[in-house]
Formats: sequence, structure tokens, C-alpha cells
Amino acid sequence: MGVDQAPTKRGRKSARDLHESTAKEEKKVEAQKGSDLAKGADRFEERSRSSDGRSAGAKQKPKR
Repeated sequence: MGVDQAPTKRGRKSARDLHESTAKEEKKVEAQKGSDLAKGADRFEERSRSSDGRSAGAKQKPKR
């Protein structure tokens, strides 16, 4: 659900606050890291791989 799609005023404020705090945290991490974090599909793949060294696609293939 988007920030402006929340059904109540309180929900919209919460969503906006969460969005802002996430952006602030991302900037902080990027500054510490010295480079931008991966975005979109690249970020999904990076996060998936970091958990156990296997790609998301490899995790989805059935074991035989």
C-alpha cells in the first residue's frame, strides 16, 4: 500500500514517517559503506545471496 493510500489520516502519517526514516537509514548506510546500495532486482539478489550464498533462483528450484 502506498503512503497516500492508507485509509486513515493516522495511517498516512505512519507510512510517511516510515518512508522518511527508511530513506534516512539508507543514506546513513550508504555513507558508511562508501557507495550506493543496490536497488530493485539487484538488491533482491544481493540480499538473497548474502543470507546463505545461494541465489534466489537456486533456492526456488526443487531438490530431487
